[in-house]
Amino acid sequence: MPPKHLADLDLAGRRAVAQASGEQAFRANQVSAHYFGRFERDVDAMTDLPAPARRLLADKLLPPLLTPLRELVCDEGATRKAVWRLHDGALVESVLMGYADRVTACVSSQAGCGMACPFCATGQAGLTRNLSVGEIVDQVVHLAGVAASGAVVGSPARLSRVVFMGMGEPLANYARLVQAVRRLTTPAPEGLGLSQRHLTVSTVGLAPAVRKLAQEGLAVTLAISLHAPDDELRDELVPVNQRWKVAEVLDAAWDYAGRTGRRVSVEYAMIRDVNDQPWRADLLGRLLAGRLAHVNLIPLNPTPGSRWDASDPAVEREFVRRLRAAGISTTVRDTRGREIDGACGQLAAAESPRSGVREREAAQ
Repeated sequence: MPPKHLADLDLAGRRAVAQASGEQAFRANQVSAHYFGRFERDVDAMTDLPAPARRLLADKLLPPLLTPLRELVCDEGATRKAVWRLHDGALVESVLMGYADRVTACVSSQAGCGMACPFCATGQAGLTRNLSVGEIVDQVVHLAGVAASGAVVGSPARLSRVVFMGMGEPLANYARLVQAVRRLTTPAPEGLGLSQRHLTVSTVGLAPAVRKLAQEGLAVTLAISLHAPDDELRDELVPVNQRWKVAEVLDAAWDYAGRTGRRVSVEYAMIRDVNDQPWRADLLGRLLAGRLAHVNLIPLNPTPGSRWDASDPAVEREFVRRLRAAGISTTVRDTRGREIDGACGQLAAAESPRSGVREREAAQ
């Protein structure tokens, strides 16, 4: 695992580290205020700290976790995607998406993914390792700083939402995911001070972990990556379904909704001639009828060389019509980043030595 970072620790833990290093405990508060309150990740910019303390605390509390490899911008400046190299060479991605009323960060919880969904670039790459709490949080703090700089065109200069929909299965890194959520939602200087209601945790359906999450006392949105309403097809598209079937996954989701009062988001990638048949829309409607749920249809962003492609727009519209006719709240996700390999895992795959593509310096 990477070196210990202040984001891995609560405020008391950071103060203890400062004291053990021969510094006064309040120095940890100062560093934390810079990091979480001003999104400052460079200790040399923390000029209210004496120079010797800066160097010492940089080593103990702010070791570098993410080294930028590439940053690509599209959608007229509203979407920014970054690829990071971690301390051990693993690669992860994060994305910043600006809208008229909000800015959303999409972050990774693992390097790679072990869920092996065949239409997903990350799933095809396999799992490298879990990320630490610090590596997860540092993605968000970096993106919050980008938003605060005004770089996201046409959007507020403030990060307000985080979705754990980047690389990896968040609930397969359960303990660190929950710690990261708490760090992001605790007020500064201990954390970033975001609203729990503005965080979304996505999962392919690790049913026991969903039930455990329901008991954490959190108010985050749960997103279930369903992608098929029937076990026969979902066994192929989401291999973990061979262990936890559709009924069990949805039952765990309804438990989460019942305990938290939060509406469950059902994610459904629209794949041409695979899962977009009208009868599957009808079946999905029956499964969700009367439940606290919303369907988010996702036009598939195909990966290079993949046999999977996005549904025809007319087919997508009919799928939406049938779900809404069944009384199911349904939207189609805004497609972002197609011209910059927007599907999660595509850029990291391109930067990997295994791809044969030479690594490049971070582009501004």
